Amino acid sequence: MKTDLDFRNRDLFGHTTFRSTFNDFEDINSTQAWSLFFTAGQNDAALGFNPVVGNAFNSLVLAAVGAGIITTVFHLF
Repeated sequence: MKTDLDFRNRDLFGHTTFRSTFNDFEDINSTQAWSLFFTAGQNDAALGFNPVVGNAFNSLVLAAVGAGIITTVFHLF
């Protein structure tokens, strides 16, 4: 059996954020950022590549922060 997988590549088992192909200050979308957050930098494609997923997570975080601010303000008065 012949395989073309090169196990000597040091980027094969490392974090995605430390790979030489990833760390060139390239732009990533919000879905890739959330994938890196949830997988602790292991995989930037865990949630797919649809930007709607990342925007949904951004909206959830903003809604939670907004609700916390509004709740805090109303409890002060």
